[in-house]
Amino acid sequence: MTGKVVTDRIRNFCIVAHINHGKSTLADRFLELTNTIGQGHRSQLLDSNPIEQERGITIKLAPVRMSYQLNGSDYLLNLIDTPGHVDFGYEVSRSLAACEGAILLVDAVSGIQAQTVANFSLAMEQGLEIVPVINKIDVPTADAELVRKQLQESFGFQIPEILLVSAKTGQGVGEVLERVIGKVPPPVGRPNEPWRALVFNSSYDQHRGVLAWVRVIDGSLEINRQSETYLRFLGTNTRCRLSEIGFFSPEKKPTDMIGVGEVGYVVTGLKDLSFFRPGDTVVIDGQPGVIPLPGYQPVKPMVYAGVYPVDNADYELLATSLEKLRLSDAALSIDPEYSEGLGKGFRCGFLGLLHAEIVQERLSREFGVSLVVTPPTVAYKVIKTNGEEMTLLTVSEYPDQAQIKLVEEPVALMSLFTPLAYMAKLIGLCKQKRAWLVAQEYYGTQVKLVFKIPLSEMVAGLYDQIKNYSSGFASLDWQEAGYQPIESVRLDILFNGERADSFSQIVPRLRVEQRGRELVEKLGELIPRQQFEIRIQAAVGGKIMARRDVKAFRKDVTAKLYGGD
Repeated sequence: MTGKVVTDRIRNFCIVAHINHGKSTLADRFLELTNTIGQGHRSQLLDSNPIEQERGITIKLAPVRMSYQLNGSDYLLNLIDTPGHVDFGYEVSRSLAACEGAILLVDAVSGIQAQTVANFSLAMEQGLEIVPVINKIDVPTADAELVRKQLQESFGFQIPEILLVSAKTGQGVGEVLERVIGKVPPPVGRPNEPWRALVFNSSYDQHRGVLAWVRVIDGSLEINRQSETYLRFLGTNTRCRLSEIGFFSPEKKPTDMIGVGEVGYVVTGLKDLSFFRPGDTVVIDGQPGVIPLPGYQPVKPMVYAGVYPVDNADYELLATSLEKLRLSDAALSIDPEYSEGLGKGFRCGFLGLLHAEIVQERLSREFGVSLVVTPPTVAYKVIKTNGEEMTLLTVSEYPDQAQIKLVEEPVALMSLFTPLAYMAKLIGLCKQKRAWLVAQEYYGTQVKLVFKIPLSEMVAGLYDQIKNYSSGFASLDWQEAGYQPIESVRLDILFNGERADSFSQIVPRLRVEQRGRELVEKLGELIPRQQFEIRIQAAVGGKIMARRDVKAFRKDVTAKLYGGD
């Protein structure tokens, strides 16, 4: 598709929902209905990563252009599929900024969940037109009328405007596209002004360099066959030569021009993603007086872990692999570090535990690196007695207790959605995790509990515990909420008297004995027996809080006996 597109016939929209509510399946049906793809394709077509396909989750946002005819008019629909897991909420916020509308998709079986509310709030803040849709009405246990009532009571939708679909069978999908065309407004822009676009994502091609994924705000960009065109990213003042423009359908397709309201990509030839960031404004170089767009808040890692090769000889392979991963994952932070026990490795920052798990899996699968990953930690702030302030990413940086004036830990605002039957158990669990209840709201048979909770407690397996306590029915969403003071100490783990910084932790003073016992017991189960005894101890200063011994192999005096001995 080349040439100029009529802006009034463009609709830019995304699908937002809680994880596993059917976003990617609905996107598949849209692609079939618009003949963007043929029948017989694999499912979850917009989930290009094998891990996304296997787990049935979306990790990266994915745009696609579709053509659709309604009442004799041709429309261009730009859909941006978004992740549903809480770790990738920043991807959702970026896709919303490139759209005028959002389909709010809710599962007819489980109803409103944590990310449903979070995404609805994000879409309202962006001023988007929202199309409410209930999915999975073909499932025997579905209760579409109950979920309709939830949407009406919780978000103020009118019953007639809530659509019912089955993304699996295709029932009602055409009506959703018609509603999007009728309700979502066309993009607003100034076609005669200098070209200006929002960078909402990027990817890396080893042959062509960095591709900036853009939503055009003003003007038009056209490939000039007679002379070279240069672009400039205003946030970093980076200049590059334009070699190609195109759109996603869903594979990349070159075109001659992209104008107001269109979503596409520009090939920059740059060899590093750090030359610009999502949220940057890109313009044609040399155009005066172009004002940068508001952009996004930079992505900030929330969880840190040490990543080491099992074999020290694989250090260079690990370093190269992490750099290649960062080319497609701007949220991953990498800093070299050294451990006495584990050798050379990296301190990596992640958005959450799922993000850390996916990075670890990709390193293993795509690059063949065998890894040792230390327990996840968070970033503490320490104010020393001399007034110096420092941020701790590793326990080895923890100063002597006599030098510490104040320690602060990061806090999260956690929203927990649960059926009423599990409310009391979950409140008890969260109180054990040093959380305190700040608000609660009722949504029919469900309740939303809002807690302030230390982030360190969240990364220590809280998500799995909540699922266990609620038989899988509860869901959570969270956002950072600053720092709070903590009475903390450094808990060291010793192996045969030698301190192992990789397993040491910063813990609340009141929890130190309990945490020490838990760590020692866990390590005692995981460490295999050797030819010598291994003494595992948890200590604070010179005081031993817990101990467990891994006994050495005992000689089996009957192992080599055979007939005749």
